Amino acid sequence: MILNTELEHKGNLFPSKVVSYRKDVDTFYFTTDNYVVLQVTVRRDSVIRFRYSTKTIFDNDFSYAITKYASEGYNHLELTEDETHYIITTAKLICKISKTDLRKSIYDAKDDKLICEDELGFHWEESYEFGGDIVKMSKVSQDSEAFYGLGDKPVHINLKGKRFENWVTDSYAYGRDTDPIYKTIPFYVGLHHEKAYGIFFDNTFRSYFDFCSERRNITSFWAEGGEMNYYFIYGPAMTDVVASYTDLTGKPHELPPLWALGYHQCKWSYYPESNVRAITSKFRELEIPCDAIYLDIDYMDGFRCFTWNKEHFPDPKKMVKDFEKEGFKTIAIIDPGIKIDMNYSVFREALEKDYFCKRADGPYMKGKVWPGECFFPDFTDPEVRDWWSGLYKELIEEIGVKGVWNDMNEPAVMEVPGKTFPNDVRHNYDGNRCSHRKAHNIYGMQMARATYQGLKKFSYPKRPFVITRAAYSGTQRYTSTWTGDNVATWDHLNIANIQAQRLSMSGFSFVGSDIGGFAEQPNGELYARWIQLGMFHPFFRTHSSGDHGDQEPWAFGSNITDIVRKFIEIRYQLLPYLYTAFWRYAEEGIPILKSLVLFDQEDQHTHYRNDEFIFGEKILACPIAEPNAKGRRMFIPRGDWYNFWDNEVWKGGEEVWVDADLDSMPIFVKAGAIIPKYPVQQYVGEKEIKELELDVYYKEGKETSQVYEDAHDGYDYKKGRFSLRDFKLIGKKKSLTIQQFKAGKYITPYETFKINIKGLPFKITKIDIDHDLLDLKKVKVNGDNSFVIEKEFNRLHITGK
Repeated sequence: MILNTELEHKGNLFPSKVVSYRKDVDTFYFTTDNYVVLQVTVRRDSVIRFRYSTKTIFDNDFSYAITKYASEGYNHLELTEDETHYIITTAKLICKISKTDLRKSIYDAKDDKLICEDELGFHWEESYEFGGDIVKMSKVSQDSEAFYGLGDKPVHINLKGKRFENWVTDSYAYGRDTDPIYKTIPFYVGLHHEKAYGIFFDNTFRSYFDFCSERRNITSFWAEGGEMNYYFIYGPAMTDVVASYTDLTGKPHELPPLWALGYHQCKWSYYPESNVRAITSKFRELEIPCDAIYLDIDYMDGFRCFTWNKEHFPDPKKMVKDFEKEGFKTIAIIDPGIKIDMNYSVFREALEKDYFCKRADGPYMKGKVWPGECFFPDFTDPEVRDWWSGLYKELIEEIGVKGVWNDMNEPAVMEVPGKTFPNDVRHNYDGNRCSHRKAHNIYGMQMARATYQGLKKFSYPKRPFVITRAAYSGTQRYTSTWTGDNVATWDHLNIANIQAQRLSMSGFSFVGSDIGGFAEQPNGELYARWIQLGMFHPFFRTHSSGDHGDQEPWAFGSNITDIVRKFIEIRYQLLPYLYTAFWRYAEEGIPILKSLVLFDQEDQHTHYRNDEFIFGEKILACPIAEPNAKGRRMFIPRGDWYNFWDNEVWKGGEEVWVDADLDSMPIFVKAGAIIPKYPVQQYVGEKEIKELELDVYYKEGKETSQVYEDAHDGYDYKKGRFSLRDFKLIGKKKSLTIQQFKAGKYITPYETFKINIKGLPFKITKIDIDHDLLDLKKVKVNGDNSFVIEKEFNRLHITGK
């Protein structure tokens, strides 16, 4: 006889006292008397993984986020205990684990200062609807603690006082504070008392982060399923935290081809072919540099992926080849929805091979997208990814398209609640079968991965170029990204600036926005100001919705065209500088864009700065983001900075007014920097680089700079055929010394440097190179302190009076 038919809702459950522990090389297991197990793995002295099970055993340890190339190893590891705690010590961290409830506190091993501590710590709630647990973690927020990261959230750079949801979402015309949007990157950085740490919550279910919003001094994160599985990453420098997180989740597998860092033009949609040709011809006619032209969904036959509309594009191979002769790479869009059509070979093959996603009881997942009713490949199945990558053979290898742009891959579904798949859709998840609740946030990532694999294969021996809208942590290994369907408003110009900074400090530096706004129509002033910002974003593309009007550089009158050309030309001059910054990102995980707090975390004035950012290592930029502005107030970091336009030296450490009419913007260069520059080109490769300009910004003191170069495409650089020049500048009152250290086997095509010295406080009387005195008449030192020398030297010494 059943007396009670109601479920017992237990509420939050907590670990009880530890009854046993064991050690297995770098991993510790602590088991409580209510069967909770805490697994602690020391991956590095500064990186510790915490993983919890509420049923004594762990599920298969699988992650799409963690790269197999992540650094591992430590210099010191020991476990001790006292009456109340187990104590794990590495060379950099001390982790104390309570014997009564598994709560943890983590300290700096050098000075015993507290870095991070649990409040309630790990707890969970049983999920009666889906099974499994809702897993939760809460931590104490330290005095004056600030929080950063979490991907492309369109909010203030400092996350304190806010709460967020992570669920990849198609967010057309999103606004400030819209949440969630296109990406899920569950990683944040905490900063207090000049020490920074990071937490990466590697859980692909719908998750939430609260940074002292619900409770004033408590930070928490939780997920609607899966494990409490997170990595603690210590700095104490923020740049080290971000670099370690990027190392953990993966740096780009290769450098982009240099042309991918040029200017790109896109619209929904350029068609027919005559329209596209008119656009490319106009760029060359007006001498506005551009490297890539994009084809949106209208190039396809009825929006069927991997097809061409032969009425609009009768001979795509010839068209693409013609564009390439003019210096334009063609980029084509590919979406995940495959039109239900038995006469469509891609659909028929996927159906025959059972590659489409299915609902829980067996029917295919059917949804409406641009082609109408569609089925969707399960990109979490490695066999499906291999098949999908093979579909690019004709597009890339035969027709000659140079890049692919994955859109609508959240996955976006029209005219349904939530704008995506229902929760009951099933996925392979690389053999770890699951529902869409778990696979949703990584669906777009796995599509981009399959696309990357296809382009890498069929573009060889050139490098692949992929763009994705949806992403999870680790997607930066395969692809670039943009910030989605924004709006042509001044506020969105501000938002784009913040999003690019935030994505960069979240491991994803190859980022840009739809310049000018995707939805609605900018005026010329807004477009020009957006180009000025976009010039400093690694991915530099204008994109707009065709039903809102034209949005090309010449669409707003000759005055705006001249301003836009000017800034695009500056971008092309700075390509070797940006390429060097990208090399550092790919090699060391150092973000290309740095918020001021990332640049100087010890100065509390930087902790709440949104607008200013560092581009690479040496250039400070601050966009003008309001109409009719003749300048703006901005914060210049500590140190000496040269105004880019007139070389006047400004003292940093305070907020100042900077003049900037429409044809200008606030740009500064760090004193002591050596900035490499190429000549202006209409496209990458148009000109042979016969001389590298080095803009040298004098400083009394020392400064180091780097210039990285290779063939700008291909893979020879991975065989040592690169050129890395380390420059050390030593400035004194009456002398300037530049030491050069060269590595790599690549021979650059130029033989000389043109040295342009800015701010030199003395008149040059002697120049010697490697102790050989030069004849000043032959060197021809100009009145602006510029001169040409051979590129191979160890020491350039300039003296004066």
